[in-house]
Amino acid sequence: MGKPEIYVGLMSGTSLDGIDAALLDLSGPAPKLLATHYQTFPAELKERLLALHHPAHNELHVAQLLANELARGYATATATVLQRAGFSPSQVRAIGCHGQTVRHRPDSGYTLQLGNAALLAELSNIAVVS
Repeated sequence: MGKPEIYVGLMSGTSLDGIDAALLDLSGPAPKLLATHYQTFPAELKERLLALHHPAHNELHVAQLLANELARGYATATATVLQRAGFSPSQVRAIGCHGQTVRHRPDSGYTLQLGNAALLAELSNIAVVS
């Protein structure tokens, strides 16, 4: 087995219940789960995210503010999962995070995910794949 290839995977699904974080070592023939963390969304955040499922006044501004809030939540979840496993950000190769789905319209050919990968990278000190 070679040098550890440590990654964080983040997921917040359409249920809007919270953030799942997983710390993985991908250097071997099979992924090795090192730690997990689940962080609930506050009810108020869930309500504001749900509101973006439908067109509304000033929704672009609201969406970007929520993207920043999500990035802060993703950064907290990342720090917690790293702490649980005794890892530092410098040991992690990258975070994978597609963001939060706020509008799923397959009939129109799109799904829109909300997130701010640059802010997440800055807050976590880890490269982000988004």
